[in-house]
Amino acid sequence: MTEHLRDLWIGTYPSAGAGTPAGLGEGIWRVGLDPDTGRLGEPELVVATPAPSFLAVDRQADLLLAVGEDADGTVSAFRTGASGGRRTLDLLGTVASGGADPCHVLLDPASPAAYVANYSSGTLAVLDRTADGLAPGGPAQVLGHAGSGPVADRQEGPHAHSAALAPGGGHVLVCDLGTDEIRRYRRDPETGHLTDDGVAATLRPGSGPRHLVFSADGRIAYVSCELDVTVAVLAWDVARATGRVVQHVPAAEDGSGPGRQALPSHIDRVGDRVLVATRGTDVLATFAAGPDGTLAPAGQTALPGAWPRHFAVVEGWTVVADQVGDSLTVLRDGAVVHTVALPAPACVVAA
Repeated sequence: MTEHLRDLWIGTYPSAGAGTPAGLGEGIWRVGLDPDTGRLGEPELVVATPAPSFLAVDRQADLLLAVGEDADGTVSAFRTGASGGRRTLDLLGTVASGGADPCHVLLDPASPAAYVANYSSGTLAVLDRTADGLAPGGPAQVLGHAGSGPVADRQEGPHAHSAALAPGGGHVLVCDLGTDEIRRYRRDPETGHLTDDGVAATLRPGSGPRHLVFSADGRIAYVSCELDVTVAVLAWDVARATGRVVQHVPAAEDGSGPGRQALPSHIDRVGDRVLVATRGTDVLATFAAGPDGTLAPAGQTALPGAWPRHFAVVEGWTVVADQVGDSLTVLRDGAVVHTVALPAPACVVAA
């Protein structure tokens, strides 16, 4: 393995599931990826912290943010550094996340703001970043929502699952699994603070939008829908920051059955390909985007580990966090290249 590894940060989840005590080895791990071969080095636990299920990195500021996915939600800031050739994390501080069970954090690249989606409370919080991490005292703003959906046990109220910047940067969007909506907030370009601006798109009832990604030109949005096991394709009006559903395509080939409920998770785009991971059936599917942005299946890979919660494409390699399988899997061109053991990985971020 080459000496010039690309370091990855891995966030983890309670091994016994949401709301349970911290699991074995829970915290933020570091693992090296060989950019030539796709092989992973031996994972190392860098810092122990409860339920860091989602991470975000500001490389210019040497800052890493980690949610603490718990009923009393938190966000912790760490200074990233290096010692003896290895990357390090030093805790700068921890603040309240502005709700229950934060599951996603987004750094605004053009302002000091960070946006936190709190799943159980359905709230979006705005945190102010400082030179020393996060402004003390907690969120500068907490924005709530109302509504429900037809899936009684999952859509009894709003459930903010992720945040994204709309093309053009004028709005922040929130995928609300509980209301089948993409919520919209107008963004102040200097502070990053937000004003509620209604709903950008309404998906079909019971779809359960989780994560989204945009086409390179910003005119198509691709949304992983957890509850109806599809990818929704939206024609996006950049000027108005609104979307219109033009297609729902199955997120994976049918592999459901007893004990194998299909639940799409993360979605990303690489060129004209869209990738989506589905838990339960434990596959990573690839779709080809046509000239109009609609999707056609282009193959799927069965994963050796269970419950692919998140993945990242790094140096051309797709690194998948198999939460229940306690492993990281590296893929390229539909083939499994390497797998290493790591307790309950939930998020992969390039350092």
